[in-house]
Amino acid sequence: MALVETHIDGGVLTVTLADEENRNALSSALVGELITALDAADADPAVRVVVLTNSGRVFCAGADLTERSSDGRLIAKVDAADLFSRFSRSPKVYVGRIAGHCVAGGMGLAAAMDLSVAIDDAKFGFTEVRRGLAPAMISVLCLPRMRPADAAEAMLLGNRMTGADAARMGLVNRAVPADELDDVVDGFVADLLAGGPDALAATKRLLTQVPGMPTQEAFDWTAKLSADLFRSDEAIEGMRAYLEKRSPDWAG
Repeated sequence: MALVETHIDGGVLTVTLADEENRNALSSALVGELITALDAADADPAVRVVVLTNSGRVFCAGADLTERSSDGRLIAKVDAADLFSRFSRSPKVYVGRIAGHCVAGGMGLAAAMDLSVAIDDAKFGFTEVRRGLAPAMISVLCLPRMRPADAAEAMLLGNRMTGADAARMGLVNRAVPADELDDVVDGFVADLLAGGPDALAATKRLLTQVPGMPTQEAFDWTAKLSADLFRSDEAIEGMRAYLEKRSPDWAG
């Protein structure tokens, strides 16, 4: 059976981690299927937004430790580093619907989302130190979202936290009761579908690239990006729709 299930409806691709027996651990098989799904989403112009969620009680339990050899090398042919970097490079917007526990490498998967909503009583945690490991690759994704003091406490102590704690630390956007999860995710998706596809892709580039740029370089780059967008067919349609008091064509 598939470890990753996909369903598209109205421009929204839902990708579900479905390896419940293995707690949606990042095995080579699951990572390979997930990357295939992401590639298909990037290549399909009908996909506007991707929602990543889980079946079962666990969103992602992190690395599949059974696939490590005695010298610490990954036996599998597919590594999670390639997976984690896909989300920021993608022009699509990814929304995490985190309907279960999320620990270790799963924290990196949650932090890789552009927007995310978790159930407030889900257990989160950087548990690597309890296994003689460190949150190495996922620190690249998680540290920019966290205050240094929060990061030090969470990563060094290795304790579990709630979804509400994860939201307070900036690892997810919202933490809500389970019965409100779909309403909040659907609200995010509806707002995203109201934005222009190219505009959303450009905004993702701003979010990922501007913070690391020198100030003048950032001004030069964003000025060119802005000028290119103003000349685009999408922007012309968006401004015309605004003046004509109607929805732009991409909004359906």
